[in-house]
Amino acid sequence: MTPKTDLVSSEAVTEAPRPSREEAEAAVRTLLRWAGDDPSREGLVDTPARVVRAYEEWFAGYAVDPKDMLQRTFEETDGYDEMVLLRDIRFESYCEHHVAPIIGKAHIAYLPKNRVVGISKLARVVEVFAKRLQIQEKMTAQIANVLDEVLQPLGVAVVIEAQHQCMTTRGVHKPGVAMVTSRMLGAFRSNIETRREFLALISQPGLSSSAV
Repeated sequence: MTPKTDLVSSEAVTEAPRPSREEAEAAVRTLLRWAGDDPSREGLVDTPARVVRAYEEWFAGYAVDPKDMLQRTFEETDGYDEMVLLRDIRFESYCEHHVAPIIGKAHIAYLPKNRVVGISKLARVVEVFAKRLQIQEKMTAQIANVLDEVLQPLGVAVVIEAQHQCMTTRGVHKPGVAMVTSRMLGAFRSNIETRREFLALISQPGLSSSAV
C-alpha cells in the first residue's frame, strides 16, 4: 500500500514521484521570472518558500480521508428522525482550471436512519474537499456522496453557493456573481415536501447555523 504524504492522498497518487520542496520553490521562481519580475530582489527573495507553505495549507485536504471523520457516530438519539441541518458553512477553495480562489458557503442536511454524527464533522468534511483543487459541481457531489455512503441516512441534501475569482478577477470580469449547485439523495430527491422544507430552511434570513 502506498503511504500518504503530507499533501497527496492515495486518490491523487500518480506514477510520477512527488517533486521536492526545492523543486517546488524553483518552479515558483520560474513563474516570477515569466511574469516579468526578478525573484532575487529583496521583496521576492522569500516568496517561493512562502508560496510553497501556502500550498501546504491550501491543499491540505489531499492528505485527509473524509470517511475517517464520519466513523464515530451516536445511536442514542431517543428516536430522533427529523432533518439535521448545518447551514452557512464558509469555505475557501481553489479552481482547478486557474488556481483562483472559490469563496462561498455550504448547506448540508441529512435524515438520520439509526445514527447521527457530530455537527463539527459535517463542517470538516466540507473543509477537506475544499482544500483540494476543485470545480464546484464536483465538490457538491463529493460531499453528498461521502455522507450518504458512510452514514447511510434516509437522505442527504447539499447546496453550495460560491463566487469564483477566475471569472471576477480575469476573463469576463463579472464581480458579484454567485454560482449555486445542489445534490439531493434519497428522501430529498424523491420527496418534494422534504426537499422544499430543506430549501426553505436554508433561505430563511437570520436562522442560526445549527442542528434543526
